[in-house]
Amino acid sequence: KFAMVAPDVQIDDGKGTILISSEEGETEANNHRKLSDFGIRNGTRLQADDFLQDYTLLINVLHSEDLEKDVEFEVVGDAPERIGPKPSEPTSRNISNGSDDGAQPSTSTGNQQ
Repeated sequence: KFAMVAPDVQIDDGKGTILISSEEGETEANNHRKLSDFGIRNGTRLQADDFLQDYTLLINVLHSEDLEKDVEFEVVGDAPERIGPKPSEPTSRNISNGSDDGAQPSTSTGNQQ
């Protein structure tokens, strides 16, 4: 749902309990466990980081009895328009010869030897 490539997910409780790691095999034992096994309940916050795409999500877990049949979870909230790295800011500086230190091209007309 979040288009993450290499997520790290931890409980946002100050203890740093990692649920999902981008390091292969590090949290494999968690795959068959339920969220409740980690003390995750209504109102728990999770932090998901994807360093490869340079973005972080804070996820609020909310319990609901109103889901449609065979639906286990629903993602709601404000999603970014574009998921992935932020585009670089355009620069308005005029860069000559690969230098942006403010130096201007030489205008000397003296004899060079």
